[in-house]
Amino acid sequence: MRRIALFVLLAAVFLSGCSSDIADRTTALATEGTAQIITEAPETVTSTVMTTPEATATQTEKPEPILSTVRIVCAGDNLIHTPIYRQAKERSSDGTYYDFTYAYQNVAHLIEEADLAILNQETIISDEYEPSTYPSFCSPTDLADEMLRIGFDAFSISNNHVLDKGERGLLSTLNFWKTEHPDVPVYGAYENEEDMNNIRTLTVNGIKFAFFGYMEHTNGLYLPKDSPCKVTYLSQEELIEEQVRKAQEIADCVIVSVHFGIEVTTVISEQQYSFAQKLADWGADIIVGTQPHTIQSMEYLQKTDGGKSFVFYCLGNFLSAMDNPYSMVEYLGRITVTKNNESGEITISEPDAVPLINHYDSGYRNIRVYPFSEYTRELAAAHGCKNTSYDFFEKVITENIPDEFRGD
Repeated sequence: MRRIALFVLLAAVFLSGCSSDIADRTTALATEGTAQIITEAPETVTSTVMTTPEATATQTEKPEPILSTVRIVCAGDNLIHTPIYRQAKERSSDGTYYDFTYAYQNVAHLIEEADLAILNQETIISDEYEPSTYPSFCSPTDLADEMLRIGFDAFSISNNHVLDKGERGLLSTLNFWKTEHPDVPVYGAYENEEDMNNIRTLTVNGIKFAFFGYMEHTNGLYLPKDSPCKVTYLSQEELIEEQVRKAQEIADCVIVSVHFGIEVTTVISEQQYSFAQKLADWGADIIVGTQPHTIQSMEYLQKTDGGKSFVFYCLGNFLSAMDNPYSMVEYLGRITVTKNNESGEITISEPDAVPLINHYDSGYRNIRVYPFSEYTRELAAAHGCKNTSYDFFEKVITENIPDEFRGD
């Protein structure tokens, strides 16, 4: 009966063409949430669900893709000279171990906050030898424990000091990492070819990373001809291309640590430019440069496949007792990797460099690292390295870290 009454009411309105207030109320009735509208005859009734604009938008919009992100931090040469060993020994409670906490405590929070932190460990790690300094470095295993404690996750040992103690020293440091920290990726030198072909990978927040490391030279030291150990020099381009392309096939993001460039200069060499571009074309996504012991600039590189890589040409040192004022200026390289979990697409973004100052008091005492944002003119004036000043440090930073990549 209610349906018939509604039909009669509608018919009266349409036939008379008047009573606009009734028509308005009828229209309002028809557009309330769910309404039944008679289209031809009382016997034929069509049910129509009316939707609001918000509901329509919800139905037509595609859901946002599920993304995974990883924030990476990279640190430069961890180059441990005698004064650093000495102060670490003095800071131990009973003198039977090395306490390196003091040297890194001002920057530890920058490492800890990263999802993935990478370090160039410039010295071999072994307790089979006494700690030693230039030109043949070796560091106690307490150093590695401290680096892991403050948050480093992966270690490049592809540098010119990796053979400082010969084949035996290399095998000793590899054995330490393998037995004490088997889940930590350590790359750039290997026990044998099988070990080298076992590409180091690490999955963080659902993104799989692959790591390789290469060096320009090893200070004139070489492995014995019959040694099964493997290190890869930049001159071995065919092997490097093969390795990087293979890594690209098994991982979402390929990180290459490369030890190249002229020491103690902020000028990027032609070799660095050309080799970084080759690495990008072969499939490297992030290129982390070390060796010059001072900072150099950074940039995006266009890949041949249309994608982009990013290169930090040189991070500088992380900790050292060098005496060149340029070697006091360093930075942490940071970059974000994002994965679209639906398409598998990887993007790199938000690269920046956090300036650091390697500081020590007179006589190489109390060596430690500061973020430049926390460094003061008073500290700079008391620096034990000659020919330094706050203004000098600021100038080196400004000239070599582009504004668009300057971090705090």
